[in-house]
Amino acid sequence: MKAAGAILAVAVALALQTTLARFLVRGSVAVDLVLVAVVYVALSSGPVTGMLTGTFAGLIQDALSSGVIGIGGLAKTIVGFLAGVIGTQFIVAQPLPRFVVFFSATLLHAVIFMGLYILLDMRQFDTPYAAALGQAVGNAVVGVVAFQLVELLPGAVERRRARSSRLRR
Repeated sequence: MKAAGAILAVAVALALQTTLARFLVRGSVAVDLVLVAVVYVALSSGPVTGMLTGTFAGLIQDALSSGVIGIGGLAKTIVGFLAGVIGTQFIVAQPLPRFVVFFSATLLHAVIFMGLYILLDMRQFDTPYAAALGQAVGNAVVGVVAFQLVELLPGAVERRRARSSRLRR
């Protein structure tokens, strides 16, 4: 069940990322929905599932982009594993800790991703600080909102069913 949920989350994130790409970048604020999905799955399911989801999502995203296949996969694998470890070792149930995890995971992803490209001398980045911080804020906000929505939806369905059953009596 965890695998199906993780695959579905990544598939939806990839579909939204490719479809809404022009709307997800505003100035220095960009959102990587695939990374948000990886961190969400890692926090919800643990380090192994986060690592496998990061590998799967990163490799698929690399295959769809024009970059080197494997760099994004490695970055998302490490981030997924570490986010899963944090989710199992610390209480990350409130919006502020979740914001910090999503923010930190995005910065770590950027460091690994850009660092590998620079290390392999395949690409140079001018001054990525504003872009990385903007993406970290964007991902953190989207991640916290996603968590809140997912936690509210089952309760909303139950409340609606209870309300409609009361009205039928």
